Amino acid sequence: MEFERGEAVEPEVVAQTLSEKPDLSMIAFVHAETSTGVRSDAKALCAIAQQHNCLSIVDAVTSLGGSDVQVDDWGIDAIYSGTQKCLSCIPGLSPVSFSTKAIEKIKAKSSKNYSWFLDLNLVMDYWGEGAKRTYHHTAPVNSLYALHESLLILKEEGLESAWERHELHHKALVAGLEALGIEMLVPKDIRLSQLNAVKIPEGIDDATVRSTLLNQYDLELGAGLGKFAGKAWRIGLMGNGCNRKNVDYCVSSLGAVLNELGHSCDVDAAMSAVENAYP
Repeated sequence: MEFERGEAVEPEVVAQTLSEKPDLSMIAFVHAETSTGVRSDAKALCAIAQQHNCLSIVDAVTSLGGSDVQVDDWGIDAIYSGTQKCLSCIPGLSPVSFSTKAIEKIKAKSSKNYSWFLDLNLVMDYWGEGAKRTYHHTAPVNSLYALHESLLILKEEGLESAWERHELHHKALVAGLEALGIEMLVPKDIRLSQLNAVKIPEGIDDATVRSTLLNQYDLELGAGLGKFAGKAWRIGLMGNGCNRKNVDYCVSSLGAVLNELGHSCDVDAAMSAVENAYP
């Protein structure tokens, strides 16, 4: 199933496809799409998978720690994330979780697994009491300590509080950007708070703005990908970087550069919009 960039996965299409193809055994989708700033309805999609006796595989690389993710309540069978996004940890690790159904399917596999490193049976031998370990890899111990610390920080804040913080600063950023005359790329109801995709104003050169921001303001915007290359910017607002200081700096810096390049915008009005967005 393919969906347009900038649009969420449509549950109705997934349900129809699974009804038409009963031999399908699993579905995989991205919960929080970093390249477009779109959030798909993981809860609804996992429920549809269960109705059709399918396993669900969820990419939560960008959503873990920044968006509502309910692994058990939503019945997610296999889910993976990354440490470098909303967990604000060093890159290189991928937290994963498997449901009982997923584990049973893995263990029931009769054909030989030709991938040593990605053989989940070997990986799972490391987990649980009395596990019979097979030499598999040297664990990145320092990275694991870093992940442990980032999870402690998240626990101290509270998971729900972290979700609320991302939403709060996202709304303030959107208010400031819109006051600068910049439109959001994604409709509000499927928009991510931690990855803000915006349309590049007419007549503004993408590369010039991004290079100026990087060289003069030490601020990096992500470029648009695929059909949005040269047409959109991606503004990350994740983890420890999701704070008011960064929202203020992004809006004021971007407004200043746009004015330099001839796109007239009222930076003072934008900063007032940001101020008014906070309680």
